[in-house]
Amino acid sequence: MIGKRDSKRVQATISKDVLIPVSDSALHLVRQRCQRLVARRALWSAGASALPIFGVDIAVDIHLLSRLIEEINAEFGLTPAQIERLHPKLKVATYSAIVGVGSNLIGRVVTRELLLKILTRSGVKLVSKNATRLVPIAGQMVSAAIGYSAFRAVGSKHIEACVQVAEEMLKVQAIAVVE
Repeated sequence: MIGKRDSKRVQATISKDVLIPVSDSALHLVRQRCQRLVARRALWSAGASALPIFGVDIAVDIHLLSRLIEEINAEFGLTPAQIERLHPKLKVATYSAIVGVGSNLIGRVVTRELLLKILTRSGVKLVSKNATRLVPIAGQMVSAAIGYSAFRAVGSKHIEACVQVAEEMLKVQAIAVVE
């Protein structure tokens, strides 16, 4: 576990100039920040899911997810612009790691169509969330719970994919330093 003093020192080494987390402890801090961000946005998604108006929750989810994915990518140094600034060998290794992880959201511009695809993959949850709205109060609470868990699952899965890519990048950098 990182102490407060160490945490501040590690945070000081993370700046907007650094493209990817520079150490395991920096990576751990980025992961924690992103998890808190996902939890807050999932609460917003749950609030929208509780509204008894069809379609509002999908629009809110798409908006929240697009901003969330972009922010998580930026935290890990994995936006398209950040990847383009990498050394050519590191850039190739980054794209190889992204392909290896199998993520559609890392290193790409996040579009509404891409997010809609991801949301429709969890279609059963969307259908059940909309169906529960028909039951007053209790149905809205269930809908909010489903919305929260679905949003949090998508966000957490994206964080873990970014962590895998960042860990691979740390390994590549360590090998490059040794050589």
